[in-house]
Amino acid sequence: MKRKRRNIHRVKNDLKPRWSRKSIQPWIAYPLITLFSLVLIAAVSIGLLSRNLPSLAELEKYDPFLVTRIYSADGQVLKELYKQNRVNVPLDRIPTDLKNAVIALEDRRFFHHWGLDLRRILKLTVLNLAHRKIIGGASTMTQQLARKLYLTPRKSIIRKLREQLTALQIERTYSKHEIFEMYLNQMPFGRGAYGIQAASLRFFGKNVEDLEIHEAAMLAGMLQLPYGYYSPDRDTVLAKRRRNVVLKSMLDCEYLLSEQYDSLTSMNLGVIDRQAADDGIAPYFTEYVRSTLYQKYGNRLFEGGFSIYTTLDTRVQACAEKAVNSFLPELEQEIWQRILEKRSFTDWFDPPLEDDAEIEALLADSTQLDSLLHARATLQAALVALNPSNGHILAMIGGRDFSHWKYNRAVQMKRQPGSAFKPIAYTVAIDNGYTPITEVLNQPVVLINHDGSRWNPPNYDHSTGGLTTLREGLRRSLNLVTVHMVQELISMNEVVKYGHQFGLSTPIHPYPAVALGTDVVIPLELTSAFSVYANGGVRAEPVAILRVEDKDGNILEEAKPRQRDVLSEQTAYIMTDMLATVINQGTGQAARWRYQFNRPAAGKTGTTNDFRNAWFVGYTPQIAAGVWVGMDDERISLGEDRSGARTALPIWAPFMKMAHDSLSLPLADFPEPPGIVHLKICSKSKKIARISCPETWNEIFTARNAPIDTCDIHMTPGTRTTRKRVIF
Repeated sequence: MKRKRRNIHRVKNDLKPRWSRKSIQPWIAYPLITLFSLVLIAAVSIGLLSRNLPSLAELEKYDPFLVTRIYSADGQVLKELYKQNRVNVPLDRIPTDLKNAVIALEDRRFFHHWGLDLRRILKLTVLNLAHRKIIGGASTMTQQLARKLYLTPRKSIIRKLREQLTALQIERTYSKHEIFEMYLNQMPFGRGAYGIQAASLRFFGKNVEDLEIHEAAMLAGMLQLPYGYYSPDRDTVLAKRRRNVVLKSMLDCEYLLSEQYDSLTSMNLGVIDRQAADDGIAPYFTEYVRSTLYQKYGNRLFEGGFSIYTTLDTRVQACAEKAVNSFLPELEQEIWQRILEKRSFTDWFDPPLEDDAEIEALLADSTQLDSLLHARATLQAALVALNPSNGHILAMIGGRDFSHWKYNRAVQMKRQPGSAFKPIAYTVAIDNGYTPITEVLNQPVVLINHDGSRWNPPNYDHSTGGLTTLREGLRRSLNLVTVHMVQELISMNEVVKYGHQFGLSTPIHPYPAVALGTDVVIPLELTSAFSVYANGGVRAEPVAILRVEDKDGNILEEAKPRQRDVLSEQTAYIMTDMLATVINQGTGQAARWRYQFNRPAAGKTGTTNDFRNAWFVGYTPQIAAGVWVGMDDERISLGEDRSGARTALPIWAPFMKMAHDSLSLPLADFPEPPGIVHLKICSKSKKIARISCPETWNEIFTARNAPIDTCDIHMTPGTRTTRKRVIF
């Protein structure tokens, strides 16, 4: 039995394999193990390096930050808003010379490799080892794009490997032409410019397709170290040397002929000067537009490449800036001289300066005195111009210098309008049945202000008189006539109501002084209120933004006309006729004889207590404009007799003349609506004149309110007083 079991074991042993671990030769085993280990390490390394790299979906969704542009009504770029100043341009718009320059310098085998240039990598590796230092990189344009889009610029082996992996993914996702286009639109060039189009505009003031060869070479040379190293702003000699290196590379690649190379290397850079501050055209207006849209779109406004089309006309804006800048500096010097003569500046200190020695020392220190005057008494102005028919804002000035004062006085400031508010009170009277020949007393009166204080306002010229017509009261801007009108003819609550109907959003108090402009207004709103008269009684809401489009041209929003009836056409026309008297014969007549603004126009001066605010608001059928002049510190007076006629009108009249001429607007009168009656009025009886009346004037009325009594003073013997009935 034992023998038999032994045989069974022998059989089992015979069934085992004939080879063992000792039978594998080392020269086969070790390489296999090493190869397997390397593959395993490489797989693990690639897996680790690939963590947090952009997915295929991210690679396919290339969406760079783009510049948002604000355009004027006449097609000019007013301002660019951006996080990165970039304007995408298709590859076919980029000139061949520029593409050749980039290829020659950055990646000569770009169209022949698949994201990594192994030949270049091996060559530079050998050179780096031979010199025992890094003497050059081997990044392809695809790698540079990968680094810029998805990675950090920090130098490390890990980052380099991740860059290479991302480059391979980009090559799998996009065509060579798409990668080249992204590269040229993505890379920074300095001066805040990202992409070749923005760089071309910044450095040469032209579109990329208009670049010459040497200009293209200079921009290409800035790509390798884009953060200012080769910028002409930093070193023109180095920038020119770098440009010539690019031209030499183009020559080596046979993109240039020898004669071209010799000629181009001797040329100047031709870079335009860099402006210290780039606020664009009409900075107060563009900031008004930006702040309005930011409430809706947030940061998309700076990233999305929007196109914002506005109402502003750069020609009208240029006229506004010229009118302000031509008058204000000289006026400011006169005001400063008055301040120094009267020692008014002593009250600016806390405590006020009282010691004569200190005052004289300050007066002797011109530097300190000049600094003090600039800080406390810089003369400011606001100007707004509108198209009365649709409310389009044609021009806006919110202050003297946007780079120093961001406060937009045209839309943010609230100041007393003085007599510039009076037309609204007169409108209440005309719209409620009174006529331009209605008379009230021109006598002193005591007013109670809304704060409970008593006020005895005089006329500007300190005159008094008897019965005075409403037309005369408005023409001469008589305070006493205006107050008697409010107290005797109309309701103060009606003045408040009409003020709000005219578009004034600021509080208006129902007290007699309201008609004299004691409540504050906003310049834009007051100018818009006057445009109601020019537009036949219809108020068009002020409009700054016509249309907003996204980067693909889809309309995100579009302005719709917002208009409402405020007055009858007849009331608006009569008020215009009365306000025309202000310019033709009243407080605004300097517009005619001094500034030669002779178009049909109407308007009103405004001056507040102690000459702290000066206004002129007026209009033609085509343009309504309002001007305010004053100090930011309202406690500082403009000076004795610095009324609206002497301080704001000298800006308004030249502006209106230049604006109408620059737009080549036809000579137009205010259209007379049906229902207007023209009658000759006796200046003494204020009734319909007879042939025998020695002094008369032509007056207008509505058909309903036209007088029917003839003059009973200048009757010829044997005649009786008659009543004329006008039939329509």
